[in-house]
Amino acid sequence: MSFPACPNCQSEYVYLDQSQLICPECAFEWNPDEVAEAEKVVVKDANGTLLAEGDKVTLAKDLKVKGSSLVLKIGTKAVIKRMANGKDHQLDCKVDGAGDMMVTAQFVKKS
Repeated sequence: MSFPACPNCQSEYVYLDQSQLICPECAFEWNPDEVAEAEKVVVKDANGTLLAEGDKVTLAKDLKVKGSSLVLKIGTKAVIKRMANGKDHQLDCKVDGAGDMMVTAQFVKKS
């Protein structure tokens, strides 16, 4: 049986002791169910509405695309394909007329 790597030291030598996973290298113990819940990404739009994968959003501001002269206009529609927990960009979207790109959640509104 394969267990996830230790969240503390990334060791692959993890074993199960009753309901806890234990790392023999750093002696870290954790419940695998709690880690799965903690890894869920919570992203809110410009209005504070929670976003989920598959949601349709519109841009709330004109955005310049890095490395290009393209400007995405306010009201441009997009579909969220994946959500990430990044500092700069949280949403991996398919934007109408521009293709796939990462967008910051504070510049979109759920539609």
